[in-house]
Amino acid sequence: MIRITSLLLALLSLATPMKGAERKPNFLFIITDDQRWDAMGVVQREQGERARFPWFKTPGMDRLAEEGVRFRNAFVTLSLCSPSRAAFLTGRYNHLNGVITNGGPLPEGSVTHATQLGANGYATAYFGKWHMGKQNGPRQGFSYSASFVGQGKYIDCDFEINGATIPTKGWVDDVSTDFAIKWMKEKSGEPFSMVVGYKSPHSPRGGENLPDRLRNLYEGETSREVPNSRIKAVYHRNNARKEGELGGLSENAIHLDYLRHVKGADENLVRLLDTLDELGIAEDTVVGYTSDNGYFLGEHGLGDKRAIYEESLRIPMLVRYPRLFGKAKLVDEMVLNIDLAPTFLDLAGVHVPEQMQGVSWKRLAAGRKPENWRKSFLAEYFKELGDTPTLVGVRTIDSKLVRYTDHPEWTEVFNLAADPYELNNLAADADTTAELSNELDTQLKAMKYQVPAKAANRK
Repeated sequence: MIRITSLLLALLSLATPMKGAERKPNFLFIITDDQRWDAMGVVQREQGERARFPWFKTPGMDRLAEEGVRFRNAFVTLSLCSPSRAAFLTGRYNHLNGVITNGGPLPEGSVTHATQLGANGYATAYFGKWHMGKQNGPRQGFSYSASFVGQGKYIDCDFEINGATIPTKGWVDDVSTDFAIKWMKEKSGEPFSMVVGYKSPHSPRGGENLPDRLRNLYEGETSREVPNSRIKAVYHRNNARKEGELGGLSENAIHLDYLRHVKGADENLVRLLDTLDELGIAEDTVVGYTSDNGYFLGEHGLGDKRAIYEESLRIPMLVRYPRLFGKAKLVDEMVLNIDLAPTFLDLAGVHVPEQMQGVSWKRLAAGRKPENWRKSFLAEYFKELGDTPTLVGVRTIDSKLVRYTDHPEWTEVFNLAADPYELNNLAADADTTAELSNELDTQLKAMKYQVPAKAANRK
């Protein structure tokens, strides 16, 4: 009898790690607003002499990079707040998911990573900035939400808790994090998937929109000029008005306020990571950190985003999952915002709906590069506010073509390997332009591109 009992105990001890390995992961996805790909301390150090703000430090992001995977070539498919957030949720291009500008809601009945995870036993929640025009009420597809309408405001912002409005006190990203931590502690004993949307570093910035601890940070520091800061965008060369007016502030002051907001987001990321440690669930949680689009800090004479020059199209992307992904891993293959939804479902063992156009990077992050990983992708924009015209483009591993729908004479072609600042337009090179045009047409067909009816009459 003693031998049988001992054998059973031994078998149980062997079974326990298997249960841990098969445990459904939790998901914590953090998305900032307008954070460029290089607004991270780890990237600034990596860039060396090319760094714009080498003094900038982000301990939280750097910790994620050290403990997980950093995708060095992550992109959005449409560089604008609401459309990109919808792409992260749905895994679909914006010409198909129903959100092409900042003005519209996420359509009712949208299939998202949250709807699919919720249908498979996950508690789901959304915190902070949602945007999608002025959409209000409980956040679609999530079982719990603590969010605000539209852009909200940085200080003392009203929140909607499952649709019911309450006042709050303090800096909005701190408040979003407070709500997220409280919910995480309540749900730590069951599989959960949560999104935390920060308002930072979206404008309006400046001292009045920062907490006291950040207002004078980086005083006396300066950002470095880059070669393309004196080169106007092709659609501005005959236009005296500059997109992203400085509003009386120096360019350097704008940069400092921008980075102060990013620093605030990083501080709240640290709080979230510390909570996972405190609850003992860090090993079981997939943590993703990214932004809804990049941002111009004077490059090509621009502020804001929308265009598909590199500063606007590229985003930070950090992922940590100790049970599957390695540490301090660099991935240079191109990943997109539409890849997030299928990846989360893949990691959870949930069927990926056929309508999702993104591709799971689970194997890529785990160090097993899939065959035939993408060598190019389609980017798009539909004219909204500002001067950026409707466009489509193709970005390959080392090149780019931009086709301005109503102005073929503005077509741009860049060799990114030789010209990372996109200074020299090679559209006059017939062979290169033809090759990239063919690749763009292939992508347009593969992604079922169509100009949505509500965008068709915009010029």
